[in-house]
Amino acid sequence: MQNTAITEKIGKLGFGYMRLPTIGDKPDIDQVCKMADAFLESGGTYFDAAYIYEDAEEALRDTVLKRYRGDRDKIQVATKVSMHMIETHENLVSVYETQLERLGGDRIDFYLLHGINSMTSKKAEDLGAWGYLSELKSQGAIKHMGFSYHGTADDLDEILAKHPETEFVQLQINYLDWDNPQIMSRRLHEVARKHNIPIVIMEPVRGGLLASEASPVAKFLHSANPDVSIASWAMRFAAQQSGVLVTLSGMTSMEQMTDNIATFSDLKPLTADESAILDEAVKILNSVPRIDCTDCHYCVKGCPSNILIPKMIDLLNDSTVHKTLWSLSRLYGILTRRTGKASDCTACRACEEICPQKLDIVDAMAQVTTVFE
Repeated sequence: MQNTAITEKIGKLGFGYMRLPTIGDKPDIDQVCKMADAFLESGGTYFDAAYIYEDAEEALRDTVLKRYRGDRDKIQVATKVSMHMIETHENLVSVYETQLERLGGDRIDFYLLHGINSMTSKKAEDLGAWGYLSELKSQGAIKHMGFSYHGTADDLDEILAKHPETEFVQLQINYLDWDNPQIMSRRLHEVARKHNIPIVIMEPVRGGLLASEASPVAKFLHSANPDVSIASWAMRFAAQQSGVLVTLSGMTSMEQMTDNIATFSDLKPLTADESAILDEAVKILNSVPRIDCTDCHYCVKGCPSNILIPKMIDLLNDSTVHKTLWSLSRLYGILTRRTGKASDCTACRACEEICPQKLDIVDAMAQVTTVFE
């Protein structure tokens, strides 16, 4: 089966439901409703969730699908089934049925095999995942099938050659990772273009690193252009790449939503001078020792010690960059009142097996223990 054209009108900015604002440990539904309203009013159409994003599918149902039933044909719902957690073909079926229930019985427009790499690609083959998605599409249960990818460019080339039924691929693309030899954003983009596969961009601001005022490049970028946000540089870099279907942003506040809408309402490619500025920004970022966690939280769910691993790494990175150990130590104490401490790590490495960035998390937890305990 050859991939078919995606003909829907899709806004260039996508609303990722992985990092929603929360009240306690649940999504702040009122706030997300306001953000979704602003997103839709701006011309946005694409909402991205996943089975393993806690409460995301239900939040998408409650904030968008229930409230915009009359405009359903103008909305694209994307969600994913994580191949890390699937062990049997029956698991695939039950996860899809659960997702459909979470979404209120609605159809899924863009359905992805989640977290594909060389290991999970083989699992997907063995369990008939590609055939199952094709079957769902033939039944009209999903409109488009694809996958999110964290692996090498050569493996991506092989997968796309083997599965021409793929209609889109979700890739990590940002200016920091463009020439990163581990992430290979540029090479992944080139492979997708070789196969003429539309690209959904994830992590355009690298888990917030390329958007934060606390970023090591914030002052540098503000000096280059004080009239635009730090995030806008990264979003423009990602969105200007060829073959991009939509650029996702996991927004956690109305301020972030407003900023992204402003960027995409007058989206312009980077000039040669601006590209040179980002080259310097990469040098600055690479000069600061840090662990490149993107806060995806894939590692948290399976941690037997219930350690909030991304938060631990954030604190470690902040201690390196900002040297504010007193306030960070206080925050560490607050974060670990009800969850595991870094020293509770058993070195089981389940987190490392699922980490898209291939981080040495066990070593990181040892560093956090040394610094904060």
